[in-house]
Parts: sequence; structure tokens; C-alpha cells
Amino acid sequence: MNITPQEIETYCVSHSSVPSETAKSLQEYTKSNVHGSQMLIGEMEASVLHFLISLGKVRTVVEFGTYTGYSALAMAEALPVDGEVITIDINKETTTLARSYWDKSPHGKKIRQILKSGLDATKELTGKYDLVFIDADKNNYSNYLDWAVEHLSPNGLIVVDNTLWSGKVLHPEAGDKQTESIVAHNLKAKSLPGFVKTLLPIRDGMFLLKRI
Repeated sequence: MNITPQEIETYCVSHSSVPSETAKSLQEYTKSNVHGSQMLIGEMEASVLHFLISLGKVRTVVEFGTYTGYSALAMAEALPVDGEVITIDINKETTTLARSYWDKSPHGKKIRQILKSGLDATKELTGKYDLVFIDADKNNYSNYLDWAVEHLSPNGLIVVDNTLWSGKVLHPEAGDKQTESIVAHNLKAKSLPGFVKTLLPIRDGMFLLKRI
């Protein structure tokens, strides 16, 4: 869902740095051929991620939720030559599609795929990372946030997607489990000590948390 009117977002995108033609081709293919294409982050959010990576001098990224690989490629394009995106997903079909596009890009070599559930994958990720991008199963958002806080580098940044959830966060009493999970995550993020936070109405909500 776009919170911002489409014509305004289009204008913003036209004045922003956006991912490559390879990434754009992947985005268009996904929209035309893959179920659930609304899960794509889109060019506006990709531009914001690129800006944050550049601003924060990010070198290492962990992404929960690969889908067809658009966001991983967009972030890899923003990283330095020795940077790495570790992206996690359980869907073999969509991640195979992702790899076919990453292989077309000189930045694809920066991407490492883990084909496991997010919680299983965290057991083998024991380092410290500059950026954690959370965009996977909503019911585990709070668990992913806990892991991210523990494994974030001293100046690290956490970005969480879909944190407005089509506006459903305003009415969690509806009893939707995913909505309840996102609301719980947002409250946990809001209360985290040692972080500066901002929840932005970009796309379907981007929650940014920066270690102080």
C-alpha cells in the first residue's frame, strides 16, 4: 500500500537516485509474473535505503525477506565494493528468480542468500552488522528486532518495512494476528533505550532506528 498519493510518489521518484535498469527490470518482471508483487518495496523505498546506506557508510546488511531480490539488489548497488548483503528467505522459487537477476549485475557478487526461515538463519549469523532490514513474516517482527538490537554494530541502523500495515495499526482491536504483531513490534521499537527512532509514512510505513 502507498500512504502517499501515487502522483506525488512518482514525482519524488523522478527527483531521486533510484536503482539500476537491472533492478527496474526485475521489478517489472515481478509485477507482471509473480504472485504477491505488492510485497516489492518499490523505487521510493529503495531510494531511501540507498540514501541511508550512503549516509551511514554501511558495509554489511542483513535482510529478513528476499522475495524476488529487488531490495537486496538495490542495497547491494549502494554498498562499497567489499560490502555484503546477507538475505534470508524460505521460498526456493522466488529466490532462484532473484539469483537470475543478481547474476546479471556486477553488484550481485555482494549478495549472499540463506535459504532458511528467519529464526533458523539467525543461529548462524553471530557477527555485528551495520544495517538490518526487516521485511519478512510479520508475526516474528519483534523477534527479528530483538536479534537486530543484539547484532547491530555500534553505529548501526535498523529499518523495518510495512509498519503501518495499510493503516490497520490504527485499529488493532480487529483481531488480525499480523496487525497485532506489527503493533506489538512498533511499541517495542518505540520503547527501545539507546536508539533514536522515526516512523515514516513512506510506502506502507518505514520504521527507522539508529543506535545512539
